[in-house]
Amino acid sequence: MSVSRILASALTLAALGLVAVPLAAPPAHGDTLRVVRGTVGETLVVAMNRAVVVESDTPFAELSIANPGIADISTLSDRSIYVLGKAPGRTTLTILGVNGSLIANVEVHVAPDVAEFRERLRQILPNEPIEVRTANDGIVMSGTVSSINRLDAALQLAERYAPGRVSNLMSVGGTHQVMLRVRFSEVQRSVAQDLSASLAIGSTSSPTNPILGSGGFSTATTARDALSGVVTPATQSRMGVLSGGFGVGSVQFQVMLEALETNGLARTLSEPSLTALSGQEAYFLAGGDFPVPVAGANGQITIEYRPFGVELTFTPHVLEGDVINLMLNASVSSLDNTNTVTTAGVSVPAFRRRQTSTTVELRDGESFAIAGLLQDDFRGSTRQVPWLADIPILGALFRSADYQREQSELVIFVTAHLVSPTRGEALMLPTDRVRLPNEADLFLHGRLQGSRGPAAEVARQDFRGGYGYIMD
Repeated sequence: MSVSRILASALTLAALGLVAVPLAAPPAHGDTLRVVRGTVGETLVVAMNRAVVVESDTPFAELSIANPGIADISTLSDRSIYVLGKAPGRTTLTILGVNGSLIANVEVHVAPDVAEFRERLRQILPNEPIEVRTANDGIVMSGTVSSINRLDAALQLAERYAPGRVSNLMSVGGTHQVMLRVRFSEVQRSVAQDLSASLAIGSTSSPTNPILGSGGFSTATTARDALSGVVTPATQSRMGVLSGGFGVGSVQFQVMLEALETNGLARTLSEPSLTALSGQEAYFLAGGDFPVPVAGANGQITIEYRPFGVELTFTPHVLEGDVINLMLNASVSSLDNTNTVTTAGVSVPAFRRRQTSTTVELRDGESFAIAGLLQDDFRGSTRQVPWLADIPILGALFRSADYQREQSELVIFVTAHLVSPTRGEALMLPTDRVRLPNEADLFLHGRLQGSRGPAAEVARQDFRGGYGYIMD
């Protein structure tokens, strides 16, 4: 090639504003491909939106490209061809001589610009050993990255260069198994007091005389029985009953006072633990499935099972710097026999459920209080005889009052740990602390567990005493 022809080619490239970029892969991955007459299987790799110059050893008269949408061509001289990659794919460049003879068939392979992609990866993720290769029309990424967060960042960047054509062969190194410990702590307290008064006024000389009765003596039968000395409490569960009667002439009076006070305490503590791989969902249920009859079509009854108990579902993602992202769904449910629904003649109890669903981030060994509840319910009611209950002092005999107060405190804590497997010999089961009794332990000493070896801690615990918690 003469000096003038080289200068003309350089000026043409400068006018077009395009520069040939080498792709660093021999022999065809250069900025120039030299074609020798008679070769029919040359291969040219062009980066998308980049250009490569093809030079022929003999002058050519005609050029053709099989798919102009993949690559575009233009002539620089009768021996130089300018090839521009437009879209990923493969096509064929045919070079014909002056007499129509075939000089060469060049296979043009347009691939994503991995050179620029590698440079951007080094800038954004400098310490990640990620290898980038081209395969067919896409990008293949391999290597080991330090976290899920960085793996996602590399994939998002690759999608900008080869949308929908990225193959991920990368893996995440380090410990990425998460053990989650959830603690449900609930205390319920209830107080109820009931004070009622019953009064019967009448005469027993004649059964036709009018009788006045209130409270437990509100019916004619109970009022006459009370005046005759037969006093029956309105409710058999009354813990305190005081009754008495007196007469003024032919008028008889019978008074009965009933009092009841109840106190209730319930304590619930559940501590489920579950381990899952980063990015995978884990599910835990300690309870059961309750059969519920459901009316179907044509009056047919089918059975559906509803889970109840302690449920835990979570999906962990280990991020950079041992930060754990948790998507958590935890609940505690139990049967509520105070509320029932009758279906097809079968009474089905309701479910009492405490549930939370949230997403939090915490480090290894840290804890969060993700939910809490402080509830205080008060209900009071009075029952009285109209007008008579409004009489000062004496009106108390025509009036009954009761009230109920319920308090509930609930808090849910979560603690996350990064864990790794261990040998089975280092693990201890709950049954390892309990020894079966022999005949002497069972029949002579009345023991339900063996005297030799470590005794079960649960069997020695005393559950009497105060309950509850204080959280500052």
